Amino acid sequence: MLVGLDEIRDARERVGHVLRPTPVDRSDSLSRLAGRPILLKPEHLQRTGSFKIRGAYNFVSRLPEGVEAVAASAGNHAQGVALAASLTGHRATIFMPANASLPKVEATRGYGAVVVLGGEDVDACIVAAVAYAAEQGATFVPPFDDPLVIAGQGTVGLELAEEAPAAETVVVPVGGGGLIAGIAAALAHVQPGVRVVGVEPAGAASMRAALDGGRPVALERVDTMADGIAVRSCSELTLAHVRAHVAGIVTVGEEDISRAVLLLLERAKAVVEPAGAAALAAVLAGKVDGDGPVVAILSGGNVDPLLLVRLIEHGLSAAGRYLVLRIVVDDRPGALARVTAAVADMGLNVLSVEHHRSGVRLPLDQVEVVLTLETRDPEHSGQVLARLRDEGYRVESAS
Repeated sequence: MLVGLDEIRDARERVGHVLRPTPVDRSDSLSRLAGRPILLKPEHLQRTGSFKIRGAYNFVSRLPEGVEAVAASAGNHAQGVALAASLTGHRATIFMPANASLPKVEATRGYGAVVVLGGEDVDACIVAAVAYAAEQGATFVPPFDDPLVIAGQGTVGLELAEEAPAAETVVVPVGGGGLIAGIAAALAHVQPGVRVVGVEPAGAASMRAALDGGRPVALERVDTMADGIAVRSCSELTLAHVRAHVAGIVTVGEEDISRAVLLLLERAKAVVEPAGAAALAAVLAGKVDGDGPVVAILSGGNVDPLLLVRLIEHGLSAAGRYLVLRIVVDDRPGALARVTAAVADMGLNVLSVEHHRSGVRLPLDQVEVVLTLETRDPEHSGQVLARLRDEGYRVESAS
């Protein structure tokens, strides 16, 4: 059965006092890039760093006294359940994958939960958590497949109706589908003219597969940097909500996501994890139809600093801001200096220089130089390549 407006309003009454306000904000800079008004719903600033506290608290706060809450998650749901349990006086045990990021593990422990590490992915952890809950007489808190969880996430939709009444479209990251199910259900009742569009990584498109197959489909593998929405399968319940209330599901590539993470840092001064940036990635990639105001849900900001460094580098490369060149030069004194002088004449900043003799198939009197340069955009990169070739260098891009 689909979640109704009364259930979502009841969830709002229950969770409202524990939430941090996350009012919608327009980004003029991103709007100019997209050619349409872009509004951001900053759930990365919510307590625990994501929207997950909403559904988790709506569920956990209803548990009988003394009942332990059990969950499985790579990070955001873990922290939401841990905080909800702490606020309501329940014990919490969270099963997390062995490769879960250290900051998310430590944050979950910091909210008072016992963390059990193990399992290849979240799906394996769910199996272990359900078995543990059955053995201990505890209650498993689903990450998305539950009406109370969906109703809690639906409180975002009620806020959107109040904060962005002129929005034409709302774009939502999709993993298991709890967030989009709740938002779409809420808006279907209070603002039915708004289109809701879901976004999945191309390497973890389980909702798209379910829609195409007519039922939930377990993906053989997921492959995406957006670990917060890297889910092998949605559920019958979330699929039913998507069928009833969602206008469409689109997918985005890894480069689209990393560009969005970088732009949010540069233009919105927002630290958002890859899953949280997926909605904006779809808008900027032209995957969302229309030219009217669009709301992108920034669903979470729990990103490992080490991953963030790699994301920035990946995003810079995807945006054409790094250019890696392989240049063949004569193996004689001054050859490298002439190359760097040519680059300097173009006003380029050199980030690194590598000089290779071994391991390269070249004549004895030639060597390969690998330069990493800062450029403005892909067009500028092409201009640099063309100019070096005009000056007689044998050069190719390795970016």
